[in-house]
Amino acid sequence: MKKLLRFGVSMEKSLLEEFDALINEKGYTNRSEAIRDIVRDRLIEENIKHTGAGAYGALVYIYDHHQRELEKSLANIQHEYFKNIISTSHVHIDHDNCFEVILLRGKVGEIKSIADRMLSMKGVKHGKLTLTTAIKKEKNKSNHKHKIK
Repeated sequence: MKKLLRFGVSMEKSLLEEFDALINEKGYTNRSEAIRDIVRDRLIEENIKHTGAGAYGALVYIYDHHQRELEKSLANIQHEYFKNIISTSHVHIDHDNCFEVILLRGKVGEIKSIADRMLSMKGVKHGKLTLTTAIKKEKNKSNHKHKIK
């Protein structure tokens, strides 16, 4: 188990009350867990600002499948970036609309470029890219090793 360090945090009463309401709403059992999650989120945010950093992404979008050549163009982009694409899921929402989720990996700049190309195509109605990365951990002190692709 990792060694935990204690530190104090000072803030206005009203801000603390809002924070307590939020952590109760989200189901945290204590403030420490909520603060750790906030710190992790901020560290990830800072890490993915660097276009050369390694990251994972989830690209979700809805498109009109009647839009001429759109499905072919989207598929061509996916084939072009097959090394970055982990998985694709396709759902027929209704007669006119499809929903796709593409899981990606690679450098932040590459992932953003793929998303920008796909989301800017005529017929893509709405989409969003969410990026994340693993927080760097201390060197593994155990004897076993993990393969990283």
